[in-house]
Parts: sequence; C-alpha cells; structure tokens
Amino acid sequence: MSAPVFVDTNVLVYARDASAGEKQAAAHRWMDHLWRSRDGRLSFQVLAEFYVTVTLKLRPGMDATAARRDVSALNAWRPMPIDAAVMEGAWLIQDRYALPWWDALIVSAAQAAECPYLLSEDFQDGQDLGGVRVVNPFTLAPTQIGA
Repeated sequence: MSAPVFVDTNVLVYARDASAGEKQAAAHRWMDHLWRSRDGRLSFQVLAEFYVTVTLKLRPGMDATAARRDVSALNAWRPMPIDAAVMEGAWLIQDRYALPWWDALIVSAAQAAECPYLLSEDFQDGQDLGGVRVVNPFTLAPTQIGA
C-alpha cells in the first residue's frame, strides 16, 4: 500500500548536504523511494526554502544552476501553492498546536495535499497534526510506514 508523503525542507537539504553523513544517506533512501513510488509531495514554500538554504546557507553550498535543476525536477511533484485556504488552515493549526508560523504553513499544505504523512525531523516523531502524522526520516525507513 502506498500513501502520499509530504516532504519538509530539511529532508531535501540533507539529501544535498555532503557533510551530513548518515542523515544524507537516509534522506537519499527516502527521496529514491518517493521518486520510484511517486508518493512525494511538497509545497512551493518548501521549494523556496530549499533553494535559499542550499545556495546561501549550506557550506559548501550548491551553485545556483544545480539548485535550480533540483527545484525544476521537483516541480514534477506538483507543489502545493500557498493560497488563501492553506493560509487560513495554517492559522488554525498554529493556534491549535502552538506551532511556529512556517511549520504551521507546512502542515496546512500537507493537509491540503491529502498527505497522511509529513516527513520531517523538525516536529515530534509520531505526532498527529490534524490527520497528518509526523515521520522522522532518520528513525524510520519508507517500508516502516507503508508508504
């Protein structure tokens, strides 16, 4: 059985961070699985954060051309736009779960994309956020969630 998995920025960044060791390897396993299964989902927010992080914050960083190729390839996952409904959903999530704004926006986009799973290390592993279960990609393999 497969299910859509919403991928947070940190997973994409670790997949490109040569200094991340085992986290890079785990991120690659997840990304490979999500490409093969076609279950990967994300938002334009995630793509924008990825681009800024790998080109400006990662040491050594990616050159802009390579980062743009990654972003263009990930457009195949039909990123969720941040529209009025996603924004309003994020306000509800922010208030209910006391999440920082950008995290609430990611959860709302995952809900809008009808993803039962959110792949991230930035939330509590196993936490249910309005029908979206957080999965830490560095503690669980893709086969362990049925995705």
